[in-house]
Amino acid sequence: MAADNSAVSVISGFFWPAFAAGGGNAMKWMFWRRREPQQILELLVRQTDLTQRGLLLLEQYMREPLPAVSAELHHVEEEADEVRRVLIDELNRNFVTPFDREDVFALSRAIDDMVDYADTTVDEMVLLGVSPNVFLQRMCSLLVEAGAEVHRGVKLLHERPGVANEHAMRAKALENRVERVYREAVADLFANPRDIDHVVSMLKLREIYRHLSNAADRGDQAANAIADVVVKRS
Repeated sequence: MAADNSAVSVISGFFWPAFAAGGGNAMKWMFWRRREPQQILELLVRQTDLTQRGLLLLEQYMREPLPAVSAELHHVEEEADEVRRVLIDELNRNFVTPFDREDVFALSRAIDDMVDYADTTVDEMVLLGVSPNVFLQRMCSLLVEAGAEVHRGVKLLHERPGVANEHAMRAKALENRVERVYREAVADLFANPRDIDHVVSMLKLREIYRHLSNAADRGDQAANAIADVVVKRS
């Protein structure tokens, strides 16, 4: 059988033609194909870094509700949005991804939503004139822990999927703890309404509680996305 003009090689699970002519270009193509999955992973890790910073600033705001803290949180949220835009652009431009692009997108969206809710929580507290209380502080501390578990899970997802899944399960457990505090806070909030002004204040505070509950839900979604990747790779 006559030899084909091109050799077929396998690089990271993908076939590519190494043409006899223009071998230098083929090597550049090979390097590019190997590089892009790592870049997407790095962007996901960067997203979790920024989300964790945002959650820490949210926790700080619940102790020190200062404009400077709010401004820094808003800056972090904007930076996180930019990283997500770059990641989506990479997904659109490249065929090779570290795992299913739908899972990359879902994980990125959930991570970004966590820091978005952190930012809008503070914005609405300022807008509605709501001051921090012990329930808000407890919920935010748990969110910080959940964000840390998501961060660890994403960092280990490619090389240590089993360990990444353990962190995902811890993040899900923390979401349940946030929900328990949320229900406790709402029950306490509506226990002794006094007058119409008090009822208005109660409704404002409940809106803030719901923001933090939603942030925890997105942490749970991020954990589910990590678990989905692990199952598909097993």
